[in-house]
Amino acid sequence: MGRLYGHPFLLLVPGPLDWTGPRSLQESRLLLSLKCRGQWRVARQQRSPAEGPFLIFPTLLGSTSKLTSTVLPRQYVPLRTNRFYSSELPPHQEIGMPSLSPTMTQGNIAKWRKKEGDQVAAGEVLCEIETDKATLEMESMEDGYLAKILVGDGAKDIQVNEVICVMVEDEGSLAAFKDYKGSSAPEPASKEAAAPKEEPASPPPPPPSASAAPEKKSTSSAPAPSKPSEGGRIFASPAAKKLAEEKNVSLSSLKGTGPDGRIIKADVEDYLASGPAPSKAEAPAAASATTSQPVLSDVNYTDIPNNQIKRVTARRLLQSKQTIPHYYLSLDTRVDKLLSLREQLNQAQEAAKRKKLSLNDFVIKAAALASRKVPECNSSWTDDFIRQYHNVNIGVAVQTEHGLMVPVVKDAERKGLAAISEDVKALAEKARTNTLKPADYEGGTFTVSNLGGPFGIKQFCAIINPPQSCILAVGTTEKRVVPGSTAGEYTSGTFMIVTLSCDHRVVDGAVGAQWLAAFKGYLEDPMTLLL
Repeated sequence: MGRLYGHPFLLLVPGPLDWTGPRSLQESRLLLSLKCRGQWRVARQQRSPAEGPFLIFPTLLGSTSKLTSTVLPRQYVPLRTNRFYSSELPPHQEIGMPSLSPTMTQGNIAKWRKKEGDQVAAGEVLCEIETDKATLEMESMEDGYLAKILVGDGAKDIQVNEVICVMVEDEGSLAAFKDYKGSSAPEPASKEAAAPKEEPASPPPPPPSASAAPEKKSTSSAPAPSKPSEGGRIFASPAAKKLAEEKNVSLSSLKGTGPDGRIIKADVEDYLASGPAPSKAEAPAAASATTSQPVLSDVNYTDIPNNQIKRVTARRLLQSKQTIPHYYLSLDTRVDKLLSLREQLNQAQEAAKRKKLSLNDFVIKAAALASRKVPECNSSWTDDFIRQYHNVNIGVAVQTEHGLMVPVVKDAERKGLAAISEDVKALAEKARTNTLKPADYEGGTFTVSNLGGPFGIKQFCAIINPPQSCILAVGTTEKRVVPGSTAGEYTSGTFMIVTLSCDHRVVDGAVGAQWLAAFKGYLEDPMTLLL
């Protein structure tokens, strides 16, 4: 137990009990950066050396047997920041690719804001990192000088923890890092760099000449497969697993050349480049080369590279359709009263010099209240249980030039229409300028997709955003002729079609119908949205 800013805190150190305090100025600053309100508990989680210093879990002191899930945002803690002291080089610090979201395993360098040799103050932006969901800024944790950039602008698929730059404390140390290559390379680019440190038991076979045709490799010349760990697990980097899965290569047949025999991407690439004989005749390989890139002499085209956001969106949508049993429920809602109320409220908004409310703001509020009323639709499926959320966080689909983004309006069931409107406008602007932070798009429990207002689409079915169980597709409003109150009398009404996509593992058909009925009730009696 210690005291931080006069408040007691508990530092829990699982594992070896030899931790005597912060190991660096960076750790001290992180501890002191906690803005304590009342009493706080801080826990240091034991991690492997490659993962860096520690994580901090702040929470109000209560039962010492359980930590809450409130975690200091990981974007402030680079996972790898190793400090080195040696006789050959001045003191320096290797900065690794940080993990900026819970699902991030690799990232891209969009742009370096600092150049080699620049002086950097703590809190200044070093570079822009493109993650699977947004482009974020990585700040320097300390004062110093940027001695070496190891990964340049536009670099793709850099693994979390891979060293991207080197910082030094003194300007006079910069020259020593002119040709610095890094203390270790998680994913060597060449076969020489990827070679294991230990000497092989037998000399390697000579490489085939450039003119020689590829021959079938005998089992004796093939690399020895990686031995599984005691638990039967084969260790491989995420990039290696992804490439092996795409190329249908068994990891058990590869020899890992990474740290501790870990299989890395270069191992898979070398295996593919070595030309192992396919199980069947080689003719299909030639045929596939012809069919994969057809030669169309009379067709002009442009290949547009997929950015990280589009790749992740495609993967998640495919996962959704392949693993979630979708079903769809559609309903007409009459919105005449809603449009009238919106007009009155917008007059008040204009008088107060505030922005107008959109129809989608009412839809979001109604969806949040309906999800609170029918909580089964505010849930997620797992193999062992169904997780039902106590907060209703509405994701709002926003189309941008970078791809489809889904920022989240937190606690929408508790917010008024004006607050929801302000949140949506601010989040949509961030999405369009690609400046969303992880807190802006994480934690959604239900999603609304509206193609009616901007595009005039009458009706459509949306794909569920996993791990959520429902998504609401909203169409445009349209005038219809409807029967009046007396026989033979007709009048007009304004209607809107909405379609609810449900995960049948979580939401039964009758439950989905109950949600739609509650949603319709709020829209057709819009004064209830103000209560």
